[in-house]
Amino acid sequence: MKVAIIQFPGSNCDLDTLHVLNNVMKVKADLVWHKRDDLRYYSAVILPGGFSYGDRLRAGVIAANSPIMKEVRRMAKDGHPILGICNGFQILVEAGLLPGALLRNSSLKFICKWVNLTIVSNKAIFTHNLKKNHLLRMPIAHNEGRYFIDKDSLKEIYKKNQIILKYVDENGKATESANPNGSIDGIAGICNEEGNVFGLMPHPERASEKLLSPFNTNDGIKIFSSMIDYINRR
Repeated sequence: MKVAIIQFPGSNCDLDTLHVLNNVMKVKADLVWHKRDDLRYYSAVILPGGFSYGDRLRAGVIAANSPIMKEVRRMAKDGHPILGICNGFQILVEAGLLPGALLRNSSLKFICKWVNLTIVSNKAIFTHNLKKNHLLRMPIAHNEGRYFIDKDSLKEIYKKNQIILKYVDENGKATESANPNGSIDGIAGICNEEGNVFGLMPHPERASEKLLSPFNTNDGIKIFSSMIDYINRR
């Protein structure tokens, strides 16, 4: 098993993700520059957080056209796990691998804080080991994290169990005050129809060691563990 962590100009969570996989999970992972065009030796791909190309034009839109994305699309089609974290989520949406759009936060301000999340569906490879309504705590750090999708498409992704994570309060309730960025229906993460492509705005790599959490939890590790378990079973 080997995981590719794609580096774009402006990525800044690539080394954090590499640390979690290599040193915490004890999984072989490599940093792969976005101009590479071959991922045949990798079992999974992670698009890390950051500000690819300085978020020029729109967050993720330039990176979505990088050479490596042709291989990411191929791997997605072949059923390999593809994870997009924050800016990686934006890139997956801009690349057409996930539905919807990510807009500026409703506050029009950059938000950096810990949030509560609930598992809406365990359809995704990255949540298949978790039970529905399971509560997670992770940090967010974004300016364009407000998930949006039109009403008809929203009904479709509900019908197909593509909504994976929602922002909730500490009791697991989806309230307006628990929604940090104004995302429609409090959506924090979605997957594709097949469940192998998953994008989320919260940062699991920043919540994978108890030392880093004000709650003394490592909930982010559960996202990576589910991916690794799936690859080992495949």
